[in-house]
Parts: sequence; structure tokens; C-alpha cells
Amino acid sequence: MQFLEQWLLTILIFLPTAGAGVVLLARTQKSVRWVALATTLVTFGLSLLVLALYDWSPASVYGYGELGKPGTVQLVQSVSWIGAFNIEYKVGVDGLALPLVLLSTLICVLACVASWNIDKLTKPYMALFLFLETGILGTFLSLDFFLFYVFFEVTLLPMYFLIGIWGGPRRQYAAIKFFLYTLVGSIGLLVTLIGTYLYTRGLTVPGLDLSRGTFDLILLARADVQTAMGAAGLSVGLAKTFFLLLALAFFVKLPSVPFHTWLPDAHVEAPTPMSMILAALLLKMGGFGLFRVAYPLFPEAAKALWLVIAIVGVVSIIYGALCAMSQTDFTRLVAYSSVSHMGFVILGAAVMTPAAVSGAIFMMVAHGITSAMMFFV
Repeated sequence: MQFLEQWLLTILIFLPTAGAGVVLLARTQKSVRWVALATTLVTFGLSLLVLALYDWSPASVYGYGELGKPGTVQLVQSVSWIGAFNIEYKVGVDGLALPLVLLSTLICVLACVASWNIDKLTKPYMALFLFLETGILGTFLSLDFFLFYVFFEVTLLPMYFLIGIWGGPRRQYAAIKFFLYTLVGSIGLLVTLIGTYLYTRGLTVPGLDLSRGTFDLILLARADVQTAMGAAGLSVGLAKTFFLLLALAFFVKLPSVPFHTWLPDAHVEAPTPMSMILAALLLKMGGFGLFRVAYPLFPEAAKALWLVIAIVGVVSIIYGALCAMSQTDFTRLVAYSSVSHMGFVILGAAVMTPAAVSGAIFMMVAHGITSAMMFFV
């Protein structure tokens, strides 16, 4: 049981990649489809096992737990990856990630079923699709900032090719637009990643060895670490800059107004199964990033800039809804309604009360189900 708990999340993340390898070795179109479906079904089963193993008793702290009590983050596996920079392969699951992991594995099963009539280059299509699932699950389960960034970017290339090769008449335009928007947003994520690491190097925090810095998202969210970073020169103004760069990266992914224009084109041109993945899962990575990275790492900056974030959320809600009302194309209607729905997630994050945050997370899961189902039918 201990071996299973230690390796379960890693197996869950990389099983689709192993399935993609088997798909590439398959000889017939029929076997390609069945291998892909079997992989997604087993991955879904593993996510249910994660749910069964998760300890729902009251946690002692946000993090890994103390005094024998479970923390909010469980089933943690940590291995040194790039020792010189103290980068770790660290994955774990908590109440924020678990519903999104379950949603991801379920939607991927349905998307695989919806892909059954893909006749054009079926083998590379299924391989890219399974590789995309690995990127999505890795993003939701990462506890290391650098690892989170890697998985966050891994989702970009498979979706680019899935839209650009198997999409509609304007597929190349839509794919390049999706790629460029997301790439520009990711620059802000990379700058913040490097900046926070530099300010953690050599910090003196009781009980922690930060001589080589850290990318651990749970440690970076600790009050004593943030206080030490402030004393080391991370000013309020710089913290606000980092927070806004993170907000930019995740607002593009959600997407929010005015960074939303890539979404209608991507929805219209993407093959239907990829529209399911796009609406149900890739958009949620933006909301997840706000709650996993932006707000825990820079809470004071978030508190100071709450009105700006709230305005972005309200504008997205109203503008997205008005645009959706005027659409005659169903996929564009879903795209603009998604912009409106994700505005509620931004608004919930801006308010920062327990009810608002819980509502925002509920909205992400609910929208993931309804939007994917509309494409599925």
C-alpha cells in the first residue's frame, strides 16, 4: 500500500504517455482506437483510486501536515530533479486539484469516444491526444513551480497540432493564434518563476534549508517564507508586478477580456473532441493557476489589487454574455459563454472569501461538465 500511495500520482500522470507509445506501435486503425480508449479508461480508474485514498479528515495546516495529522496535500512524491537549482519532481493532490483531476480523466474518456470517427492520421492524433492528457494531469498535480511551468507548457504543443492538422478550414490561423496568445502569457509565468526563486536563495527561515532556494509551491505560500523574502528585498511594488504577470498568464488561459479573442476561433476550427478538452480542461488550468500559484504566493499584492481583478471579472461576465447572445454559430456561442462563466471564477478569486473561492472552484467543475457535454451531444 505504501508503494502504491507513493507512486500512484506518477503512474496516473504518465500512463497516457505510455499509452501514446503503444498507440504508435499499433498496426491497425482499430487497434489504435481501442488502445487509446483503454488507456483513458484505466487512467480514469486510477483517478477514482486517488479519490478513495484521499483522507477527508480535518487537515492541520495547508500543506503536508504535522504531528501525525494529514495535511491538505496528500499522496506526495518528491524526487530531486535538478539539484543545482533545488528543482524537484514533486507531485501531490489536495481538495483543489482532486475534482479537476477527476473531471480531466472523465472528459478524456468521453473525448476519446468522440474521436472514434477520426479517419485522418488516426495514429498521430491519438498519440497527441494522450500526450495532452499527461500535460493536463501534470499541471493539476504539480507542487514544484518549475514542474508546474513545464507541464503548463507541455499542453501547448499537442493542442496546437491537434487544431492545426485536424481542424476546420481556418485551422492554421486558429492554431497559431492560440499558440501565440498562450506563449505570450507564459512569459509572465516564467519571469515570476525566476524572480521568486532568486529571492528565496539563501533565506534564513527556522526549520528550512533555503541555501539553494526553492520552487516548492507549498513552502512559497508559507507566511514565514514570504516575510523572509520581503526582508530580502521583495518589495510590495515588485510583489504586485509578479502578481500581475501571473494574472496575465492565467487570464490568457481562462480566457478573460481582453485576452479572449483566440478562444472563439479555436472552438470553431478545432475538431469536436478537442473543443471538449479545450472548454472543459485547458481553460480550467488558468483558474487553477490563480488558486495554486498567484494568490498563495502573493496574498498581500492580491489584496491590494482586488478591485482591478474584480473589474476584469465583471467585464468578462457581461461582455462574454452579450457576445454569446448575438451568435448564430453554436461553437462561438459556447466560446463566448465560457468567457462569461470564467469571469465568475475571476470574480470569486478577487473577493477572496471562503464562499467566493468555493463558488469559483465549483464553477470551474460545473462549467467543465456542461461545456464538454454540449460539444459531446
